[in-house]
Amino acid sequence: MPRSMWTGAISFGLVTVPISLEPATESHDVHFRQIHLEDGGRIRYQKRCDIDGEVLTEDQIGKAYEVDEDTLIPITDEDLANMPLPTAKAIEIVAFVDADSIDPVSYGAGDYYARPSGPVAAKPYTLLRKALDRTDKVAVAKYALRGRERLGLMRPLGEALVIQGLHWGDEIRSPAAVAPPRTEITEQEIEGALALLETMSLERLADLGDWLKDHYTDALYEVIEAKTEHRTPKPVAGEGAPAVPVVDLMAALEASVAKAKESRSEAGGAPGTVHELPKPKKKAPAKKAAGKKTTAAKKAPAKKTARKRAS
Repeated sequence: MPRSMWTGAISFGLVTVPISLEPATESHDVHFRQIHLEDGGRIRYQKRCDIDGEVLTEDQIGKAYEVDEDTLIPITDEDLANMPLPTAKAIEIVAFVDADSIDPVSYGAGDYYARPSGPVAAKPYTLLRKALDRTDKVAVAKYALRGRERLGLMRPLGEALVIQGLHWGDEIRSPAAVAPPRTEITEQEIEGALALLETMSLERLADLGDWLKDHYTDALYEVIEAKTEHRTPKPVAGEGAPAVPVVDLMAALEASVAKAKESRSEAGGAPGTVHELPKPKKKAPAKKAAGKKTTAAKKAPAKKTARKRAS
């Protein structure tokens, strides 16, 4: 069982739900050690006091706020626990909002499960979860964790409540700085992109199947095992084609739809609707006729001028 990171209570109006927080995700990253290339020895880092030169262990190390280069103010865990902050030991629900009103870029500041603390918390915990489950709303909450106040969303996930950390508004950069220059796109190109989107659509993320697997980590372990066994890593089947610049956008969309159809067929009819790309629209004959008249009108004066010169 993951270690509890925080204990306190959810404040829901006049209802209090004692809970603890624990990580909702776990890392499967492969970690490397730094070594000396010449002899393979490990590189170690030591935490040393700059006054007496003593190498310190973790239990000998505390926190301090640096006022200036010569002044440090020690801050203990007890100081942090007794901060004059309403959210220090409570997750305060401040509002309920529609779930689809939150832009995904706001997420990313940690995901945590809220575990009810004991039988007394079971009923109000379940009440809050079921109330949220019957609406399309999520609870906006404020809480203090790891030395700072945080903003998060609380929502049901299965039979539990999950809190997803949010970035504060001033932490999100404006997208205006990275937007491309104004570009004209034809209606036919938009319809082609929509056809490709529909062809590649799935009902659920879980329907992606093998695409949800972390192939990078598998490949990395294969490299490690191959080096351990003094062999060459197994070749990867079906390496992707190198990316090339798009010259003809409609041709690229048409090829993409064809490839998506082929993938659906090979997958045995995976969910999704296949759409044909829109056909190029023909120009109206009236516009061509108008163009000929204009050309003829321009040429006529030239002939009259030539006749006058000849006479």
